[in-house]
Amino acid sequence: MRFPPSIHVLYIEDCPNWEGALRLARDAAFSAGAAEVDVLATEVSTPQQAARLGFAGSPTILVGGKDPFPGVRSPALKCRVFQTSGGPSGLPERGQLVDAIRTAIAA
Repeated sequence: MRFPPSIHVLYIEDCPNWEGALRLARDAAFSAGAAEVDVLATEVSTPQQAARLGFAGSPTILVGGKDPFPGVRSPALKCRVFQTSGGPSGLPERGQLVDAIRTAIAA
């Protein structure tokens, strides 16, 4: 089994969801069988940094360097909305992230 090199949570300072995204990423990695994977958080503070890192709104969760969530992506320093089965949300569903991690492991 191959593990993604890391899971990265990119966020802006005023994002109310970034800490929840970090907890969700750690939990999802454990559930996906990738508890050994590093889960990191990086604050994004400039548009240039956002563009360089692949920031798509806060929080952006990168699995193995890739953003697994479709939808509107903007490098603007603003909050992100994820499409979930319950409607728009500030975080993806746990199952969505577990599936993304499993897909990265299988790749």
